[in-house]
Amino acid sequence: GWQPRWFVLDNGILSYYDSQDDVCKGSKGSIKMAVCEIKVHATDNTRMELIIPGEQHFYMKAVNAAERQRWLVALGSAKACLADTRTKKEKEISETNESLKTKMSELRLYCDLLMQQVHTIQEFVHHDETRSPPSIENMNEASSLLSATCNTFITTLEECVKIANAKFKPEMFQLPHPDPLVSPVSPSPIQMMKRSISHPGPCYSER
Repeated sequence: GWQPRWFVLDNGILSYYDSQDDVCKGSKGSIKMAVCEIKVHATDNTRMELIIPGEQHFYMKAVNAAERQRWLVALGSAKACLADTRTKKEKEISETNESLKTKMSELRLYCDLLMQQVHTIQEFVHHDETRSPPSIENMNEASSLLSATCNTFITTLEECVKIANAKFKPEMFQLPHPDPLVSPVSPSPIQMMKRSISHPGPCYSER
């Protein structure tokens, strides 16, 4: 059985209480995001797992997919931004293979989430003809969630590139700017998908 808990995320520490009224009484426990792995559930879009390897495994369920999305982005961002309070010299020393592995684990999390959300939209587009088509509200919500995940994925990927460049080739720390004389490339599959699902109307008219 699921037990309701009130969660508070502050400075990279996720604390939980029996209820909001109990916050002043002290937490029932806390999780340091720096040492925690985040996983999305394979089939349930409201569930996620927080894992401290070799120690604890937390199973969590949000009230809906949108709420889980907000928590996943908040937790992933908190873990990724923990290093931002360090000095430049400390960052140069500590941005090693471990920090890159941490970023890669965040990418895998967002990739899993992207696949789930794309699958949901595919089901909407290719829905069973015996059932009524999905509502515009559902399509818009799915599109909004996918857009937010894409943005977070791209931000985390850029951070991975910066760490890799700083570690293996410092002079490439800054990402090169595109040549203004070069013609724009075709949009990526994610960009194309994002554009198409932002306007779900044609999906229905083509059927």
